[in-house]
Amino acid sequence: MNPRLFPLALSFLLLAGCATPPAPPPARTAPARAASAPSAAAKTVAPTFLPRVMVIVDEKSLGTIATAEVEAMAIKKLLAMNVPVVDQDMVRANVARSQQLLIAAGDNRGAAALGTQFGADVVLIGEAVAKPSARRIGDTNLRSYQAVATLRAVRTDNSATLAAASEDVTQVGLEDVSGSAKVLRAAGEKALDALLPELLAKWTPGDSSGAGAFAHRVEMTVGGVDQMWKLKAVRDCLRGRTEDLRNVAQRSYVAGVAEFSMESALPPEELAEALVLAPPEGLKLQMLDVGAGRIQARVVVP
Repeated sequence: MNPRLFPLALSFLLLAGCATPPAPPPARTAPARAASAPSAAAKTVAPTFLPRVMVIVDEKSLGTIATAEVEAMAIKKLLAMNVPVVDQDMVRANVARSQQLLIAAGDNRGAAALGTQFGADVVLIGEAVAKPSARRIGDTNLRSYQAVATLRAVRTDNSATLAAASEDVTQVGLEDVSGSAKVLRAAGEKALDALLPELLAKWTPGDSSGAGAFAHRVEMTVGGVDQMWKLKAVRDCLRGRTEDLRNVAQRSYVAGVAEFSMESALPPEELAEALVLAPPEGLKLQMLDVGAGRIQARVVVP
């Protein structure tokens, strides 16, 4: 065994003897559906170092009714491509929707600044609007519905547009609500299938700190954080390790459990060992599980 890992291994053995490991969360099973040809975005081979993406799309069905169809579709497609996504609940809890919509309208600098707050490398912004035409088709009750989706991906390190797509779709429907929703989804999917492959093809990590220097994406869950001072201590500890961590973002904090994402110059095993040796101020870190791209730990008061 590598002597550097001996303290960590000993920590694991002690924990295994003292506590029963938590039961694994139930597996999420996707509902069965008819087989279909994969979309262009789903077939894309992503780079090994994937960007963390934040999604903000201003959507309106029937020209005025706010929806979240395209936003939800974008997140689903990104996750299917194994691209990490900023938690939408965290965004909603901390940023007014009015501010999000101003950014979605085309503010690259605002998008980059907001994305940086949440640890995003890229912010996908844009607008999608669907509305019915004023006329019916012939002597039928059918009406024509049109939607336009305009999207772009903005880097957070320099506010540059990384990729962009705009798609216009027209469909026929019987009823305004369902007709507008259907054409909005179609335009959004068409725009996303054009934008996401371009985003991943053009994405490279920022050069300011070296792409290879922070090659490990790590998701860290910390339990036992039942007081705000403990949360601050953990957060300050992670953000203070500027030599081997960057883009440290707090993803959630619920019932004494905090979740963080970060880019690390160390693989998870070595990072876990380093954190045990230099824990948050006033606390000790117990490592519960370390694996590919993840660390699960618990803080205790010495």
